[in-house]
Amino acid sequence: MEELFDVFYKELRKTDLSFQRYLINDIDWEGRLSAITGARGTGKTTMILQHIKQIFGNSPKEVLYVSADNIWFSGNRLFDLANDFEKQGGRYLFIDEVHKYENWSQEIKNIYDSFSNLKVVVTGSSMLQIYKGNADLSRRAVHYNLHGLSFREFLSYDQNLELQKFTLDDILQNHIEIAGTINEKIRPIPLFNNYLKQGYYPYYKESKRFYWSKLANTINLTLETDLPAVEQIEMYSIRKIKKLLWIISQSVPFTPNTTDLSKDLGVSRNSLLNYLAILERGGLVNLLQSGTKNVNSLTKPEKIYLNNPNQIYAFDINKPDIGNLRETFFYNQLNVVSRVTFANKADFKINDKYTFEVGGKNKGHEQIVGLENAYLALDNLEYGFKNKIPLWLFGFLY
Repeated sequence: MEELFDVFYKELRKTDLSFQRYLINDIDWEGRLSAITGARGTGKTTMILQHIKQIFGNSPKEVLYVSADNIWFSGNRLFDLANDFEKQGGRYLFIDEVHKYENWSQEIKNIYDSFSNLKVVVTGSSMLQIYKGNADLSRRAVHYNLHGLSFREFLSYDQNLELQKFTLDDILQNHIEIAGTINEKIRPIPLFNNYLKQGYYPYYKESKRFYWSKLANTINLTLETDLPAVEQIEMYSIRKIKKLLWIISQSVPFTPNTTDLSKDLGVSRNSLLNYLAILERGGLVNLLQSGTKNVNSLTKPEKIYLNNPNQIYAFDINKPDIGNLRETFFYNQLNVVSRVTFANKADFKINDKYTFEVGGKNKGHEQIVGLENAYLALDNLEYGFKNKIPLWLFGFLY
């Protein structure tokens, strides 16, 4: 165990506290078992190290952070680590990349049931479903999901600006006043365009020149490494899923024809819909469903989007469709805090109450005429008017 503490302390000393993700203050760190999932590159590891450093300092004795893919676990069990750690006075155990540890769910359940004084936090791929596996953890674990940077967080990270978040109702009712406050501090439109290109994943600061190639590699690792670690799936199916993602990327927003897609991929309809669900859980696509209450993983989506605008540039750096960028951004940001569904007469329905049409600043009201609680989310606007709201302002929801 000594070598694990050595690695842990080295990581703590490298951890920067200057920028922290929105979720860090929403987690009950004193809960007995917390599970934090999220797509690759969203900052789960950094967030938990920041919490540890901020609360316990650089060399805490009653806290241990480990990564489940550490070679130490090739010859040692998680349960035995927890047992030894608890006997030595350990109180907080953080297990990163838990999906890379075989039989993780059963051992985490055993740790929870055996050591009532131990607080455990695990992180894993967004593909991880805590209610699946050899043990049902859904009744034991509190689940949190970390999304990529919102536009508000990007401004904080990129421009060192402290800007508050707003609820959807705040924005709908007070968008002119809110936009005025923000416009006094920045010119949002050029920064928003930068965010659409490079800004959803915190690692964009490491090298903007190679950001899209790193993002493409992240997508590949999600499919080739995380997927087999979470699902019982063969390389044959992974190749099919990669082909499906490529097809989607070339024609988003994509209105799927399940018969044609199934034939093109050489798989059954159910396999196709399962592949789509896997891509969504992996943070690679967003599936826009109808407002029907009984939607499940085998329901055909009305439309398919890539998860975020940065992915659009990763697949097509030269000529991304501006309308697709706008809709993808809107869906991505609203999906964190609201229920987003397909709208028959416009682009999106939010919480079964609000209707939104997304477009450029000259977009007219034609598609929302006669609809109650209908709004236009428009690009290239610094200020809105009545039910016309700047698109970038919807990046302040978290």
